[in-house]
Amino acid sequence: MEYMNHSIVTEFILLGFMEHPELWTILFLAFILIYIVTVSGNLGIIILTTRDAHLHTPMYFFLSNLSLVDIVYSTTIAPRLLMTFVANNAIPFTECTMQFFFFCMFATVEACLLAVMAYDRFTAICNPLLYFVAMSKKLCLRLVICAYMCGFVNSAIRTSFIFSLSFCSSNVINHFFCDATPILKLSCSSTQVADTVHFIFGIVGILPTLMIILISYTYIIFAILRIRSAQGRHKAFSTCASHFMAVTIFYGTIIFMYLRPNSSVSKDEDKFVSVFYTLVIPMLNPFIYSLRNKDVKNAFLRMTGNISLN
Repeated sequence: MEYMNHSIVTEFILLGFMEHPELWTILFLAFILIYIVTVSGNLGIIILTTRDAHLHTPMYFFLSNLSLVDIVYSTTIAPRLLMTFVANNAIPFTECTMQFFFFCMFATVEACLLAVMAYDRFTAICNPLLYFVAMSKKLCLRLVICAYMCGFVNSAIRTSFIFSLSFCSSNVINHFFCDATPILKLSCSSTQVADTVHFIFGIVGILPTLMIILISYTYIIFAILRIRSAQGRHKAFSTCASHFMAVTIFYGTIIFMYLRPNSSVSKDEDKFVSVFYTLVIPMLNPFIYSLRNKDVKNAFLRMTGNISLN
């Protein structure tokens, strides 16, 4: 009874990409480059939106928070992944718990912020005259705090149910970080409740935010179609194009990840798709929001002392 009720596992072994030693050097260099670009790019967005007065608007306030989330989100995964290549792939039980908690929390916060940014774009396009009244500083701050609170509560519940299970047999996680599915497979106690809670709160963290985004963009599309001039339609579309691209990549990856038939999923495919949504997406966001964004380009040129774009 004592064996069944208490965890005797004090650490887990992250198998990561150890099954492919021929790729270790390439993967290590690729992952460290991705992490450096992620931190640099998102930190650059935060510095620009903080220092440049022209970017002190609700949209860029939300963008700076998204960049902060991407830095922490990526840092939760990347350093431990890099350690599996150069040091050891053992991770203490407590650290594994915290890694899952922060991964789950900031993934939920990112989904919430994308929904908030969709609402912001809806307000800007559908009600432009009252935009700064509707999106007041107080409301923006409350929306961001709410996003962090939703992420914390969602993650705390899922983490407590998963890591309160007994782990008393194998401690090898066939993944590169402490994700729910491979951890649940290691439990020697019943995982029915934990599986159900994890699934329900995963849906709760994603579905409402996706619905907000879809409803917002439905109104945005109809509002743009009502604009008579082609130039006006182009300008309205350009204000939300970057966000729409980021949403498509983020939710498209999640839907692909979790709606595939389990029987058709290989372990290697699962890992490489996980790399995309844990490491690549946080790296892409700064480029998505800056390469076609004249405001961000102008802010960068002003900060470096160059002449702004017209």
